[in-house]
Amino acid sequence: MPLSPPSPPSAGPAADQDAALLRQLRPSRIVVPALIGLGVVAILFWRSYKPGDLAPLLDAKWEWLLVTLLVLWARDLGYIYRIRHITERALSWQQSFGVIVVWEFASCVLPSAAGGTAAAPIILTHTGIPLGKSLAYTLVTALLDNLYYVLMVPLVVTLAGAGLYPHGLQSAFVQTLRVLFVVSYVAVSAYAGLLLYALLVNPRSVRRLLVRLASVRGLRRFRRLAYRQGQEMVNASHHLRGAGPLYWWRACLSTAFVWTARYAVIGCLIAAFTPMATSTFLFIFARNITYKVVLLLAITPGGAGIAEGAFPTFFGHFIGTATMTSFLVLLYRIVTYYFYLALGVAYLPRWLARVFGPRPAAGGAPMAE
Repeated sequence: MPLSPPSPPSAGPAADQDAALLRQLRPSRIVVPALIGLGVVAILFWRSYKPGDLAPLLDAKWEWLLVTLLVLWARDLGYIYRIRHITERALSWQQSFGVIVVWEFASCVLPSAAGGTAAAPIILTHTGIPLGKSLAYTLVTALLDNLYYVLMVPLVVTLAGAGLYPHGLQSAFVQTLRVLFVVSYVAVSAYAGLLLYALLVNPRSVRRLLVRLASVRGLRRFRRLAYRQGQEMVNASHHLRGAGPLYWWRACLSTAFVWTARYAVIGCLIAAFTPMATSTFLFIFARNITYKVVLLLAITPGGAGIAEGAFPTFFGHFIGTATMTSFLVLLYRIVTYYFYLALGVAYLPRWLARVFGPRPAAGGAPMAE
């Protein structure tokens, strides 16, 4: 659920942008989040383990584990298809795969609120897409991701009702969670509406609004940044005006597919070890929306530690023993987080060697729009 707008590359030299990207994506950044996440899991096991609690592993429903792998595989293929379609097939399938791997790795090593979207324009630019188009495509992904959340929340609230929030917690905490949920929904809705209006209706008025807001006393130092981001929206809107209904239809469908698959993973994993009715599966899917709000507020890279610590509160009721819950926390993070950390570390040197290799002379370099 990416809320923060994508940060455009700085106006400085390209070398500064490259250095910033390399700092963000250096493999050594996996150490801290990995230690935090695994440390929390170790504490959970230490506090909960009792002999015999892991007996349900012997009765695991392997068909559900296979479904989980298929859902993860389908989600990743959906991401690859979506970025290739949104970039109007400027990327090959191999390039699309590389962009998604690096994008996911960036999501793992940057705070959850920023995610890989913050680094996306630079990543796309280094695949040969001009800067103006890279920003336009990044804004499209941000718009569609946030619209999915805006449209899904009313559905899951209707589906889960009061059960959207975990039971057995202090009422003050639950009330705080409710407030955060409402505030996040309003913020995401406002941001999605602003993007929609800026990209498809009247980008210049949005640029004027941003500049006027930044002209208020105390915010004037952000005026130049506000103008630059507003101008990028104008440029993106100009490029996207030519996209036909089929472009947006496929982009919307692929977005709905990948996010639905993403939210379904936890239910698939739980179903592998406990009996699962359809209504329960849908209920877990709905509660996942609230769980993601907590992760959105995490300041740690990829929500490390927060994701592991909050998981039992939101989903332990559906699993059974605390020890099995701790095991599922570890399994869930392996397939949705640590796998992408490892894949990024393995793939990143090859990607960096390709995109930061010898560059053409200035006269042959692609011009940024």
